[in-house]
Amino acid sequence: MADVAVDFRSDTLTKPSAAMRAAMAAAEVGDDVLGDDPTVIALEAEVCELLGFEAAVFVPSGTQSNLVGVMTHCARGDEYIVGQEAHTYRYEAGGAAVLGSVQPQPLDNAADGTIPLPAIEAAVKPNDSHFAKSRLLALENTIGGKVLPAGYTAAAREVADKHRLAMHLDGARLWNAAVKQGVPPRTIAKGFDSVSVCLSKGLGAPVGSVLCGGRDFISDARRWRKMLGGGMRQAGILAAACRYALANNVERLADDHDNAARLNAGLSKHADLLVAPTQTNMVFVVVPEAIARAFTAHLTADGVRPYGTTKQRWCTHLDVSRADVDAAISEGPGLRWALMGPHLTFHLAGGEGGMAHFLAQLGPPLESWWGDLGAPSLTPQVQKALTEGVAAAAGDRDVATLAATRDRFLLDLLALKKTPLTIEPQPV
Repeated sequence: MADVAVDFRSDTLTKPSAAMRAAMAAAEVGDDVLGDDPTVIALEAEVCELLGFEAAVFVPSGTQSNLVGVMTHCARGDEYIVGQEAHTYRYEAGGAAVLGSVQPQPLDNAADGTIPLPAIEAAVKPNDSHFAKSRLLALENTIGGKVLPAGYTAAAREVADKHRLAMHLDGARLWNAAVKQGVPPRTIAKGFDSVSVCLSKGLGAPVGSVLCGGRDFISDARRWRKMLGGGMRQAGILAAACRYALANNVERLADDHDNAARLNAGLSKHADLLVAPTQTNMVFVVVPEAIARAFTAHLTADGVRPYGTTKQRWCTHLDVSRADVDAAISEGPGLRWALMGPHLTFHLAGGEGGMAHFLAQLGPPLESWWGDLGAPSLTPQVQKALTEGVAAAAGDRDVATLAATRDRFLLDLLALKKTPLTIEPQPV
């Protein structure tokens, strides 16, 4: 496997810069469990001011921050209403149910990331001993890279108030939402009883989230943090990184959004890839199974690493530059090969000029292909097409260019031959 040159899997991959490390080294510290770490105190006050809350508590992770929030709002046997795609429900190991005995009531998210308000109202349980008590509505912004539409939170707040529900926001990427909409962070946080924000994603801190709420709420939250093992001693070293991130890395999130849009445009040029619209720093791509293995092999060989295979997430962040994006989407011969898998059987059957035309489009063939393929494993038709193709195109191009892609292409060729595809040819 090639070394990873550009890692698009997540914005959690960001590494602290030299300046951030210097701030950490110089941090004034105390014992945060005892409440006397000055850098942690300063961070909590700063986030409260940015988001418009009375109090805050510094925790190691966003998962713990959300868990503490849910457990502070809800007692055993209570229920929280949440989206099916929400991180709090889907990707946090069921912590609220396992550790808090809080029942989730998941609802389908709409295409824009919202939970439809009628569905929320219908999910609220009656005051009946047969049911869990509906206590909390949990939303996420951004969710799947999407910013909740302006006005949605206020409308959800009306529903919550009608049914006496508290509201919690998983704002792990609240900063992205604020930058995208061009509003202060407190605008995104407005209307919620508690908000969790992460500082270790696009902002680049190595560790840390902050849970905000009212004074009494945060006093209770500190007890849950302690019980869950989140109390840290000289945590000012980490808080200093978070403060540096807030001072230096929020506005530059616009660069990540621009890079994601550029990445989206580059990937969208390939007709075989289904690329969803991009709002912030995430690009979601559906790769047909027929080409997924070859496409992933090409990316791996070039040191490009998204998350997933047939359903991919490409995430831009502090450590991904515009040049990195351009390199990832550059259309070298290896990428063209990887994306042409579905059209291979069409050309092998003689369509549109046959295999000679296919090879001529893709780049330099290798004369050793014939021996690598092995005549007994191929039908006479395929043998003839390959022979004609190599004879027509060999010697005209730089053989070394595609040496790294040869073996995986041969495997894909054999796999495609065993499972013929009926798909119309596309321009390359």
